Amino acid sequence: MDSPRTAHIAKDFAAAMHLALIVTDRDGDIRFANPAFCEMFGYTIEQLLGRPITMIIPERMRGAHTAGMENVAGGAKPGLGGKSVEVFALKSDGTEFPIEITLSTWQDPYGFWAGATIRDISERRQRDTRLMRLASHDTLTGLQNRHEFMSCLAQKLTAGIPCTLVLMDLDGFKDVNDMHGHIVGDSLLQAVGVRLPYLLGEHALIGRLGGDEFAILFAGTGNVAEGRIEATKILTAFSKPFSLGGLELELSTSLGVAIAPRHGVEAEELLASADFALYRAKADGGRTFRMFDQSMRRESQVKRETRDELRLALRHGELELYYQPLVELASRRILGFEALIRWNHPERGLLQPSMFLPSLEQSSLSAEIGWWTIDEACRMAAKVNAKGANLKIAVNLFPTQFRAHNLRDRVIAAVQRHGIAPEWLELEVTEEVTLNNDEASLQTLNAMRDAGVGVAFDDFGTGYASLSSLQRYPLTTLKIDRAFISDIQTRPSDAAITRALVAMSHEMGLSTVAEGIETEAQEAVLLEMGCTQGQGYLYGRPMCERDAMALLAKAQTPTDDLRSTGT
Repeated sequence: MDSPRTAHIAKDFAAAMHLALIVTDRDGDIRFANPAFCEMFGYTIEQLLGRPITMIIPERMRGAHTAGMENVAGGAKPGLGGKSVEVFALKSDGTEFPIEITLSTWQDPYGFWAGATIRDISERRQRDTRLMRLASHDTLTGLQNRHEFMSCLAQKLTAGIPCTLVLMDLDGFKDVNDMHGHIVGDSLLQAVGVRLPYLLGEHALIGRLGGDEFAILFAGTGNVAEGRIEATKILTAFSKPFSLGGLELELSTSLGVAIAPRHGVEAEELLASADFALYRAKADGGRTFRMFDQSMRRESQVKRETRDELRLALRHGELELYYQPLVELASRRILGFEALIRWNHPERGLLQPSMFLPSLEQSSLSAEIGWWTIDEACRMAAKVNAKGANLKIAVNLFPTQFRAHNLRDRVIAAVQRHGIAPEWLELEVTEEVTLNNDEASLQTLNAMRDAGVGVAFDDFGTGYASLSSLQRYPLTTLKIDRAFISDIQTRPSDAAITRALVAMSHEMGLSTVAEGIETEAQEAVLLEMGCTQGQGYLYGRPMCERDAMALLAKAQTPTDDLRSTGT
């Protein structure tokens, strides 16, 4: 094939290529560029030919390029010959962009030549940047993710920089998800991700560790007073509701604060200290912050050990329900029982609830144990009513159960599984638990009442519910706390409160149960007030199932009531 024909084919090939091609002479002047090169850099071929190659090289890189090409033209072996490298290039409008360039050099009768193939890698760099961001940032909020946040924290601590770490957990976030769905929940997390940086400014490093847990790092300060100021600022910011698509969501937060190096010199240690403080803040009712102290570590460790033991106890059948009689005061006829949990510990014997239930608090294990108690209560209800009686079994709900979106379904499933009438089961909730989320509580209680299950306010009068608020709730029973009964004969204020509660309960058509009755004198005062039902040591202490069945059998004989049982 003749030389002109070969040259023509080569030119057509270069013109058809999508890769940019360029050739320079030994002086660095451009002698050839294909259309792809012209398009990439924004020049016409006339603007390129004969011009120095440095016109497409950023000024800061020109010296190194010129020196390297002079060495190669002088006979030195090219260090980058045939290798692809990533550098920046300059377009005709002066903007820089990343390219991948592969350089080749050769000699022929006409002299020294240098050629290169060039690829625009702007899109690849952007993709890499996105991937790097995905690896280091939370995709929902745009804040740093756990890995990146902990890496930054570790770097600060390794450098000996004092730090304040605030761990934040949203109070009631699960309720938002349950009531409004996960889309609203995600939007709420995004709103938090906007509010925190706006509030705290550039001096704070903020990360989302997962779920509704956030972490805030204040580097350069290890002062307890400043930590308290920042924590107070965050709490105040959450007093303002979040507006999301027509919804006004009230959301509080709990905070745990730890100071480095006082509370930890390594990232995981400091995070654990803040977590202990957060745990205490939530245990104290939330909507507050707690500063870490060493006692928390041991206390938390004991609670976690107890939870681990309880988990095994549930599996091994060590938990048991005890039953305390509920009676009609005038006749002392047994109307039912309240089911109370006990732990038959293999080493410590029979444990009262106060010795282990505080360790559960907001843990998922509390719900698991709670479902077990409901099932056991239904089983007992079937047993005590097997001969045609109409007795109820009352069982306390854990807060985690009350907030569960499937509470009604779980309760109805237990009722049906044991074949009992729904009214034989009564669920007891404290006023504090229900009023923490007023609207959600109302929906939950309505669902229970619609299913026919009884609902009781337990320990009423010790929380912060107003009497008028009871009108909104579909209750069946009001239980007056034992604190008002113990001194009902000697303290006029306790007697007045009890009398008002009894009267109000009658007006609302509720059963009224006085708790903690220990003497016949207390019983007499309550009967005079019109209280019809009660429970307490006067009628029987909490007892195992066998003893409860024996008591019931004896009390149901025509000649016996609880006055002659010896309890």
